[in-house]
Amino acid sequence: MTSFVDRVVLHVQAGNGGHGCVSILREKFKPFGGPDGGNGGHGGSVTLVVDASVHTLLDFHFRPHVKAENGKGGAGSNREGANGAGLTLRVPNGTVVQTTDGDVLADLVGAGTAYEVARGGRGGRGNASLANTRRRAPGFAELGEPGEALDVVLELKSVADVGLVGFPSAGKSSLISVLSAARPKIADYPFTTLVPNLGVVRAGDDSFVVADVPGLIPGAATGKGLGLEFLRHIERCAVLAHVVDCATLEPGRDPVSDIDAIEAELDAYGGLEDRPRIAILNKIDVPDGRDLAEIVRADVAARGWPVFEVSAVTHEGVRELTFALGELVAAHRAATPEPEPTRIVLRPRAVDDSGFTIEAEADGSFVVRGAKPERWVRQTNFDNEEAVGYLADRLARLGVEDSLAKAGAEPGCLVRIGLFEFDWQPAVYAGAEFTPGQRGADYRLDETATRTKAAERLSARKARRERPDDDVL
Repeated sequence: MTSFVDRVVLHVQAGNGGHGCVSILREKFKPFGGPDGGNGGHGGSVTLVVDASVHTLLDFHFRPHVKAENGKGGAGSNREGANGAGLTLRVPNGTVVQTTDGDVLADLVGAGTAYEVARGGRGGRGNASLANTRRRAPGFAELGEPGEALDVVLELKSVADVGLVGFPSAGKSSLISVLSAARPKIADYPFTTLVPNLGVVRAGDDSFVVADVPGLIPGAATGKGLGLEFLRHIERCAVLAHVVDCATLEPGRDPVSDIDAIEAELDAYGGLEDRPRIAILNKIDVPDGRDLAEIVRADVAARGWPVFEVSAVTHEGVRELTFALGELVAAHRAATPEPEPTRIVLRPRAVDDSGFTIEAEADGSFVVRGAKPERWVRQTNFDNEEAVGYLADRLARLGVEDSLAKAGAEPGCLVRIGLFEFDWQPAVYAGAEFTPGQRGADYRLDETATRTKAAERLSARKARRERPDDDVL
């Protein structure tokens, strides 16, 4: 059974906002009670939070689909819908959040670090909130906004100070069990370790974390063996420790060639050139291993690395190695600058920023992009004429109508806003004087009614001009 998972694809769905309510107060002795439809609740968001007690992405391997709660719809008597419960997902320290295309969204390091991966949709306003001096009793309400839905890749990169690298069966698991309280599986066959093991090592008053990275063999950086799966776990390590098997019986292998082979894979993976190295000549409890360690010690030291001869069985040289690793980690921490406090950057909107853009397509259509118009369209009930008229007024006030005309849009051309598209009819009703009529309807959407109203206004203006001054009281 799988017990360690360090890469998953997570399908995230935030909660949808609740719909606003259309309601008119009807009580005895209150014939004109007015609108009392409540607002819908906001949908819940999905947030990733680093938890120190979580060490694997196993939970998401078995349950890759997560969804937050939807907001509740509003109700009459000005009752607002309940907000949907947000969903908090606990992830291990060192989790990297990426898009399916490989773009990094967040790098979660440190207990308590949080990232909102999907935001819940806004709740729609009820007709009580939409009422104004012209629309005293709106016959429509806003729809709830859909929550964000996306697929993200969660990739775990272990947060360790020292990374133990080396060929399979070089004694990395045995060494980490001696240095720390970790108890990895140990056996006398290659690829015994199938998952990275972490152990906390104490050196005097200081402590650091050691990671055992399994499966490094020639060709690991190109996918051979298990190396490609686990090479990313040493990206955060401050020190790389080569664990060399000085008692191997495999033909064609020796400590120097083993180090050269592992270094070639690290170079091919990239990004690790600046990490200090240390060489650990292991298994000196075996007579042939001790003799070979003494022979190759000078060749390994010629690289400029500290060299230690140890035995994970007899614990010989382990104490000196522990304090040497502690000094290297302490030096790295001292050279690393303190993280700057989080700063809030305020970027006021430019004076000439209209909040939307218009792009002409090759097929003669136009695309309107912008947070406000796209949100307004999503929250509009297109089965309600009054709601459509209200949307047209809002777009006209924002300047979309005028901008489309300046961009060369012709009457009847296709206009897209978000996922919606419609035939544009400029200046037919948008921005015109609104006269309340039957709830849920807008006379301006009826071309016949529009022409009648326009004729009536024209006749009234002519009559006022022709009326004698002494008839005006």
